[in-house]
Amino acid sequence: MHIHINGNLGYIGPVLVSELKKSLPDIKLTGFDNAYFAGCLLSPFDYPEKYLDAQYYGDIRTAQPLQLYQQANAVIQLAAISNDPMGKEFEEVTYQINTESVYQSALLAKQSGVTHFVFASSCSVYGAGGDDAKCENASLNPLTAYAQSKLKAEERLQELADDNFIITCLRFATACGWSPRLRLDLVLNDFIASALVNGQINILSDGTPWRPLIHVKDMARAMEWACIRDMEQGGNFLIVNAGTNEWNYQVKDLAFAVRDVLDNVEVVINQSAPPDKRSYRVDFSKFHELAPGYKPRETLVSTVLEMISNLNKVKFAHSEIYQSPFIRLKVLHELIKSGKINEQLYWIDN
Repeated sequence: MHIHINGNLGYIGPVLVSELKKSLPDIKLTGFDNAYFAGCLLSPFDYPEKYLDAQYYGDIRTAQPLQLYQQANAVIQLAAISNDPMGKEFEEVTYQINTESVYQSALLAKQSGVTHFVFASSCSVYGAGGDDAKCENASLNPLTAYAQSKLKAEERLQELADDNFIITCLRFATACGWSPRLRLDLVLNDFIASALVNGQINILSDGTPWRPLIHVKDMARAMEWACIRDMEQGGNFLIVNAGTNEWNYQVKDLAFAVRDVLDNVEVVINQSAPPDKRSYRVDFSKFHELAPGYKPRETLVSTVLEMISNLNKVKFAHSEIYQSPFIRLKVLHELIKSGKINEQLYWIDN
């Protein structure tokens, strides 16, 4: 089996390729990425691409050679402008990469004979979700450019699905957990790093918004299932929430969970903050029914302990966490400032 991954040099990709190799040791894996974040490694001795059979480079908006998809059985689309702050600052680019390029990737994959296309979508499409846990047919209220781009991509992909081209849109909960290319602009990861380095967790909201979370290892398991599922498991076009009901948390509860693991940590809640409308609980029952063998395994406590252990191993002590290379928007700003990419996030040939 050959699985090709678009956007493998980010936070999720290294964990995905590692987990796929463990589960399917004879698999062929290839990757394609523009390498914005390739250097954001916590350890120079941990090179995640060692599991790949080939790594290709290019901008997914302009360069998707057919050779990427030829002979592949499945394509996983991770490539994205990957959070709300980046989406807000680079709104046009977000639409180009998160919507248009997703459709083009799927179209080329279909034309090349690929049978399965897996899109990493997001539960953020539920936006201001209210009190009820949202299932897949619930009303949608995407509040940001990032969330809107994911929803538009889902809508466009439906045009391409047929009995020979099975498309799965995995609406992932908020990612968390350890990766060789760590991100600290994710809520739980942020709290853990801040607690470990600064002894304090600052919650910018009043702490009440709901967030579902999923460990990157469990994301990888869901994507593996989507690469091999058959028509009886959801039809030729499937949108499914990927996560577990046990991982619906209010933001303040995540902070307190980190505090309970570490000693001498202060949790500071901004009681005067305006309400954060991005609040949603999610129902993951459908995923559990369709993929019972691929349900999430990680727990909140195990995730916190794993992160702390690995951050200590690499002697992470970056007191200016929000200026570190593990904040994705910071990396883009530095690349623009240094003249390596332009305001449209294209690499500049020197």
